[in-house]
Amino acid sequence: MEFRGASAYDNEDFLSNYMKRRGRKNSPNNAIEGPIIYELIGDFRNKSILDLGCGDASFGKDLLSQGAANYTGVEGSEQMIAAAKLNLNSEKGTIYRNNMETYSYPSNHFDIVASRFAIHYISDIRSLFQNVYRALKENGKFVFSVQHPLTTSSFVSKQTGDMRGNWVVDDYFLEGERKEPWIDQIVVKYHRTIEHYFRALTETGFRIDDLREGSPEREHFSNDEEYKRRQRIPVVLIFSCSK
Repeated sequence: MEFRGASAYDNEDFLSNYMKRRGRKNSPNNAIEGPIIYELIGDFRNKSILDLGCGDASFGKDLLSQGAANYTGVEGSEQMIAAAKLNLNSEKGTIYRNNMETYSYPSNHFDIVASRFAIHYISDIRSLFQNVYRALKENGKFVFSVQHPLTTSSFVSKQTGDMRGNWVVDDYFLEGERKEPWIDQIVVKYHRTIEHYFRALTETGFRIDDLREGSPEREHFSNDEEYKRRQRIPVVLIFSCSK
């Protein structure tokens, strides 16, 4: 079966398997992407935060527990929304069942907009970036992660399974829709070059303050084998931008 956007997470088997993978210490989310996201966001205490594609809002729960002023999550999956509402047992947290393309962005409202491994599901990032720019306060920060374009260019190497030891990079400059075999399903994502992200951000008006490709750190992995495997190819691309 083929899924677009957040719809895959409303498939019970897919969601169950995803959450098991997501919870592993060595998952890219926990061992690579997470530490970098927190570093780039910086001091979020007393800040107003918007999280696009928030999933179960465990990120929001953590932010609020550490002093964020308020948290707004936007999520398209009904099952993820249910999990998010359980996680966010706080009057400072709000969850909207919507997708990031159609959410009604308030003007000059947020100090920080974040999005973690979600924007690669979006076909029109220029409109999205314009909405984010409008929603940020002056000097506000936009931090987001996507699958690294080297991994979304081709999914031929995934025929050997998710724990593949080699990666095929092909059709890199042929941007657009890709169909990834993932957790026994087909999930539609959008491949773009790093240059495309850079130009879309700067043409919107953002200043790009930092860019990371997820260089792994040994301290975040439970074993040497997985740490060494993750040194072979970047799996995440993270931008830190300001208005």
